[in-house]
Amino acid sequence: MMQEFTTPSITTVDENATTITTLQRYRKERPTLPLFRKRSGAGQWVTVTASAFADEVDAVAKGLIASGVNPGDRVGLLAATRYEWSVLDYAIWRAAGTTIAIYETSSPDQLDWILTDSGASLLIVETPKHRAIHQDVISGASALKETLVIDEDAINVLRKRGADLPDSVLDEREANAKSSDAATLIYTSGTTGRPKGVVLTHANFLEETAATAKAVGTGLEEGKSTLLFLPLAHVFARVVAVAALESGVILGHTSDIPNLIADFDVFKPNYVLSVPRVFEKVYNTAEQKAIDGGKGKIFALAADTAIEYSRAVENGGPSLLLKVKHTVFDKLVYGKLRAALGGNCEGAISGGGPLGERLGHFFAGAGVPIFEGYGLTETTAAVTANNHEHRRIGSVGRPVPSVTVKIADDGEVLLKGGMVFSGYWQNEKATADSIVDGWFLTGDIGRLEDGYLFITGRKKELIVTAGGKNVSPAQLEDTIRAHPLVSQCLVVGDKQPFIAALITIDPEAVPGWLERKGLPASTPMKELIANADLRAEIDSAVAAANKTVSHAEAIKKYEILDTDFTIETGELTPTMKLKRNVIHDTYKQAIADLYS
Repeated sequence: MMQEFTTPSITTVDENATTITTLQRYRKERPTLPLFRKRSGAGQWVTVTASAFADEVDAVAKGLIASGVNPGDRVGLLAATRYEWSVLDYAIWRAAGTTIAIYETSSPDQLDWILTDSGASLLIVETPKHRAIHQDVISGASALKETLVIDEDAINVLRKRGADLPDSVLDEREANAKSSDAATLIYTSGTTGRPKGVVLTHANFLEETAATAKAVGTGLEEGKSTLLFLPLAHVFARVVAVAALESGVILGHTSDIPNLIADFDVFKPNYVLSVPRVFEKVYNTAEQKAIDGGKGKIFALAADTAIEYSRAVENGGPSLLLKVKHTVFDKLVYGKLRAALGGNCEGAISGGGPLGERLGHFFAGAGVPIFEGYGLTETTAAVTANNHEHRRIGSVGRPVPSVTVKIADDGEVLLKGGMVFSGYWQNEKATADSIVDGWFLTGDIGRLEDGYLFITGRKKELIVTAGGKNVSPAQLEDTIRAHPLVSQCLVVGDKQPFIAALITIDPEAVPGWLERKGLPASTPMKELIANADLRAEIDSAVAAANKTVSHAEAIKKYEILDTDFTIETGELTPTMKLKRNVIHDTYKQAIADLYS
């Protein structure tokens, strides 16, 4: 039976509106509105008003025009998440250009393809090291006229270059701009084949930001704040940055992940936006700390109570006894967790992958509800979302305004809506394969219940065993990753007689575990993965995962690897998703050994 659910549109995007329109309105009507808090020295953040940001954007945009950037020209931006990214992004739009969002972790081969395919005329990189790594590619890019470096004062170089241009040059570009113009090219992570350039227009961004502001509600209210630490080359972070400005939410930037908790303490964000792996790490680190400090049993009871409490809230309300237990653990455990997020955190938004129901209930019960959403690069991020009014933990929420979700006969999730892209950059075949009869084919498998979408796997990730059993690996992998010792898990078994897994150990969890077991801190990983106590713990994690699936889908055998999967080695995407084809290739012998 065909399933379908629509949330009506709440906005009409004017054909002359762009991502610059709201900033221009702020400049005229609300020049003192705080839009950013910018890092200024260790632990210091200074406020940037609408007029100050708009003036900076104008000055840089003039510099881009003076550098030869014409309307529609592509400008590459390769950098970590920092304030200058937002300045340059808006300046490129003010000059009527198109930003090519490039991960700072990109390899020379990836950058070569992106520059060649997009025909970028200008490249801005973050550091001299980035330029050095990519020098051969930069020299060989035929359309590229120039490369600037943010840490070599690129902003001021552009300011000076455009200083003599009149404002009328910018006004002319704004007058000729259309909402249908390409705002950005974002290249898909390319887990299979060459990355494709997703073209997102200004209209896509404006439709998305209006819809998510309505869907998320209090998280995007004027005066609230969020500290952005996801890579801005990813569509989720990029939409957050635009939605924050559109809604008057104060935005901070950081890419200093090791000091994130210290930054939260000073910045005190109202909302945290992240991918599931970060929330998993927050939970696992808290659990590991408790275990290392001899308080593992208290944490386990607190976690069970939080989950039970959250489930009770969804089903008629908690009992008096549960309320008392929850109050006790709020003082002992949950309050510390909220303090680690800065003390002002009202909630969190998760996207970029499945969160897992247990984790969702834990954070909700601990007083930090995580509102899970779902979307892809091709849909300008979220097309469904949970919020305070409509929420079902374990689902990715209901469609945001203007979106229709349909489940095809084979279970594939199909989408329509104002934020859904209209095609890939100069790739008609890929576009025709992805958009059929006006529906975008997501490649995800899911179901609808009362309008809530549940994602159960990806078509390309489905494992078909030799016995013909279809297995979606996500549920097993998520449950195993919930163990504090585990970093990553890859489930395998396509065309094989049974399901198996490769598991990696979290290096951050190792020192405390060794200390508890009375083992030398210098114990090498090769020796550690053979340790009977460690293997017993991983056995329990695999057993817990197997309880969530049928016998035919259960993991029968696993191997613990002595190295972790990382972004640097190319086994993870920048948002911590497994690059399955890369891992299968790198560890083909280890996988073969599981079946020998």
